[in-house]
Amino acid sequence: MATLKQLLEIGTTKLQEYHIEDAKTDAWILFEDCLQLDRMYYFMHMTEEVKKEQETAYLSAIEKRCSHYPTQYITGKQMFMGLEFTVNEHVLIPRQDTEVLVETILKECPKGDRVLDMCTGSGCIAISLDKLGQYNQVFGSDISSKALLVAQQNNQNLKGKVIFIESDLFQNIKGTFDFIVSNPPYIRPQIIETLEATVKDYEPRLALDGGEDGLDFYRIIIENARDYLNEEGYLFFEIGYDQGAQVSDLLVANGFCKVTVIKDLAGLDRVVYGQKLEMN
Repeated sequence: MATLKQLLEIGTTKLQEYHIEDAKTDAWILFEDCLQLDRMYYFMHMTEEVKKEQETAYLSAIEKRCSHYPTQYITGKQMFMGLEFTVNEHVLIPRQDTEVLVETILKECPKGDRVLDMCTGSGCIAISLDKLGQYNQVFGSDISSKALLVAQQNNQNLKGKVIFIESDLFQNIKGTFDFIVSNPPYIRPQIIETLEATVKDYEPRLALDGGEDGLDFYRIIIENARDYLNEEGYLFFEIGYDQGAQVSDLLVANGFCKVTVIKDLAGLDRVVYGQKLEMN
């Protein structure tokens, strides 16, 4: 029977053999999840023998990770904006870069009556806004019924009040909003094939593929958003690092002003937003 220390070393070595990036970190995350212990306990009991069922569960998780199956899908959870979200293969894994989008909204539009998160996926943006902002009603929409089941579960787990709608973009959306936010699919198909296996082989293609130039969803949303925004309403997007100028131009061409690009912690373009310009 392996000790805690030995088992963790076995997992780390195995992941390194399969060239898993951040092998040590992933080995620990899976270790902590399967054995339900923290670092304090581990360092105080490293020579303690592991129960057989725990060892089996951990080694099974390591085997999954060796195939580049995402760690977050194995544990079923991911932190975002200080909140723990349930995730599975039907939703994109929430990323730290997207926190820049939520933080920008909370700064620019801290209050509101009705707000909409389009392409909501796991619901991480909508639920974070609901929990951290001062909004009377937050809506989240997605074309995927399976993604919405995950979002509903997160809403329940986190005691959110978000109203979720199954909709192909604006198809089933009614009423107007103080702002609309979206982290739409924005990766070009040829680029998807170059992404690491963890992403291209396991995360939902529906949530990645933004069409030939990556801008399909931005065009549709921007061209229709004015009809669903209140006077002086805002439209916020997460974007790819090389899409700032293109999405900005689309916003201006469709009657948005005060168009602004925000960079992420790496200094790359990450968020674009604009305000609805009232036409005479």
